[in-house]
Amino acid sequence: MTPRAGVVLDGRYELTERIAIGGMGEVWSAVEIGSGQRFAAKVMRPEFAGEQLFLDRIAAEARNSLRLEHPGIARTYDSGVIGGLGYLVMELVEGETLATVLRRERTLTPRTILDVLAQTADALAAAHAQGVVHRDIKPGNLLLTADGKVKLTDFGISIGENQAPMTDAGMVMGTAQYLPPEQAMGKPATGAGDVYALGIIAYEALAGRRPFTGATQVDIAFAHVTEKLPPLPGTVDEPLRELVTSMLEKDPERRPASAAVVAERARSLLAELESGAWDPRRAIGAWRSPRKGRTTTAGEGSPSTSRRGRTDGPRSTTPPGERPPGTHQPGARRNRARRPSRAREVIAAVGIVVLAALITLAILTVANLGSPAAHAAAAVEHADPSGPVTAPAARVAYEQGELAPFKSREVLQW
Repeated sequence: MTPRAGVVLDGRYELTERIAIGGMGEVWSAVEIGSGQRFAAKVMRPEFAGEQLFLDRIAAEARNSLRLEHPGIARTYDSGVIGGLGYLVMELVEGETLATVLRRERTLTPRTILDVLAQTADALAAAHAQGVVHRDIKPGNLLLTADGKVKLTDFGISIGENQAPMTDAGMVMGTAQYLPPEQAMGKPATGAGDVYALGIIAYEALAGRRPFTGATQVDIAFAHVTEKLPPLPGTVDEPLRELVTSMLEKDPERRPASAAVVAERARSLLAELESGAWDPRRAIGAWRSPRKGRTTTAGEGSPSTSRRGRTDGPRSTTPPGERPPGTHQPGARRNRARRPSRAREVIAAVGIVVLAALITLAILTVANLGSPAAHAAAAVEHADPSGPVTAPAARVAYEQGELAPFKSREVLQW
């Protein structure tokens, strides 16, 4: 079967117009016969008919997305296989991606950022409650509608509770610029990773740049693991700075306890901003809920009992390896002499883990890059009212300044 206008999927959805085409799939507008309701249909390209890898991937995406019903998540309504081609029938939403908005505006107002954070975190909380981790949160997967709604799209590499991994052990899935450090090190994906990626989006919208860069995907992933978070601009008010930096803690246990906590905090700050109660200098270090006693799911990670040495009070400003002024530290000279070597050993060990996990992915990406991949989009973007209509997710991985995700979309995605 070759996707074309007039083809009917499952005797029910007639393809009418191709919205976008990519390396592995096509996104079409479709009309339900009888009701006339419009949908978006994602269909595998005919040259991959019967390829089990892609059929398994789209089946997993269908399983994860079909059970998610939330106003902030673009709905998946149906799925199937016809002529060896897997397909999804999804919600057709008109709007533009946050990636498009950021390219045009560069930065966003605190009000807009808090609104996007609250809505997206709400959607993530709903997914996590169902045991689904998105694993690819980035501006290209957030659709903004004309009435101010945010729709989370593309569960193409999501993983559900008790779902067997579809990649080799140690393989990394995600987009390098938004990749949580624990995932860069090959650890299992949890909801805390989605929170981190959302924090990167907020940072980017505040600063006009991403916090971690590099010449290659491996460089960027390594930076997430080893580099200190660059400070946000001094113009960013303290309440918003505190929220975003907390989401970007290297240790997932130090991030907000859940996406729901992020949503609650963002809404609270938004209410303060709109009511005039906003204090740009005020920080509330104790707002984050403890992560104790939480149930382990695919979406939420492991519970934490206690954090040795952690306090919510001010942290010491004394650099690591230095003693505070006025104190005596026997043997300090000898310890300081050893520490650079130990630090290098730790960094080297981390580097080995990251590189071992990613070297295959880098090779696959280089070997398989082709035309921009149209992946799990079920949305229509009108970036220019007079221009062509495109699927926002068709442009995600290859937009200006954004590299393709790990485990190249040409290998496993759309």
